[in-house]
Amino acid sequence: MRFATLLCLSAALAAAADIPLSAAGIDSGTAKIEVATYKGKSGAIHLTDQGESAAIVKGTDFHNGTIEVDIAAKPGAGAAESARGFAGLAFRIKDHAHYEAIYIRPTNGRADDQLRRNHATQYISEPEWPWQKLRQEMPGVYESYVDLEPDVWTHLKIVVKGLRAELYVGSAAQPCLIVKDLKKGDSRGPIGLWVGQGTDAHFANLKVTAQE
Repeated sequence: MRFATLLCLSAALAAAADIPLSAAGIDSGTAKIEVATYKGKSGAIHLTDQGESAAIVKGTDFHNGTIEVDIAAKPGAGAAESARGFAGLAFRIKDHAHYEAIYIRPTNGRADDQLRRNHATQYISEPEWPWQKLRQEMPGVYESYVDLEPDVWTHLKIVVKGLRAELYVGSAAQPCLIVKDLKKGDSRGPIGLWVGQGTDAHFANLKVTAQE
């Protein structure tokens, strides 16, 4: 989604680190942000998208490695019919408008329509490669099916190395999405929690394992 909320998390990345989630020091822009206990997980970050906005904390510097997080996402109150509960992880962020991201569309996972199911996951590289352009020019290459339910805690793991990124959902041993040509090249930058327009999402248990 072009309209997105990024939460860049401030912490020095060690070889492996659990990153505390806190609203302290975050400029939430037009997005509502709070810390909440949600469906059994305390200290979760709750982001409600209210348009084009960013909630940014500077400090992370990610090149290669693994990013993991638990997400419970759904369309927000009053969201358009096209809202899917877009939520995921952004990485190698340059600024508010330039970043790589992989996200899920939770309401697509069990839709009674195979084509919609095939759009359950998505890679984007903003602003040059939004989902619309990727789908039009290379249909099916940067999105895939995976079983999802809205507003249910779902574990995401993204493994990044050089120009390659893989998305693992739940406890799966195999990736459900493989990207072999990250559009911004072999770059580095902050990481973030990502939500698209019309999304109500909770994030917990962020973990980063860095590998240079």
